Amino acid sequence: MRSTLQRLSAWYSQQCNGDWEHGFGFKISTLDNPGVAVDIDLRDTPLETVPFAERKDDYESTDRWMLCRRNLDTFEGRGAPDRLEDIIEEFLRWAESHR
Repeated sequence: MRSTLQRLSAWYSQQCNGDWEHGFGFKISTLDNPGVAVDIDLRDTPLETVPFAERKDDYESTDRWMLCRRNLDTFEGRGAPDRLEDIIEEFLRWAESHR
């Protein structure tokens, strides 16, 4: 079974066409509250027009909160530091169900 990061890397590789990867991709960063942020470009991918229902989980918690949503052409995930894998999994569930 492939890991979450292997699956995200595979999704990224599938989008690469000699052009897309020069302007688009994904970013994982940290927040100062503390937390993590995941931004994944959807433009020029099969997900570009696929709706995504916002998902909030334990949002009022200071150490388990997570928010995943679509903002125009970007999947945005934010959450507590230990929710990084959950955020990526949420994206992959959506992406892999719309191949």
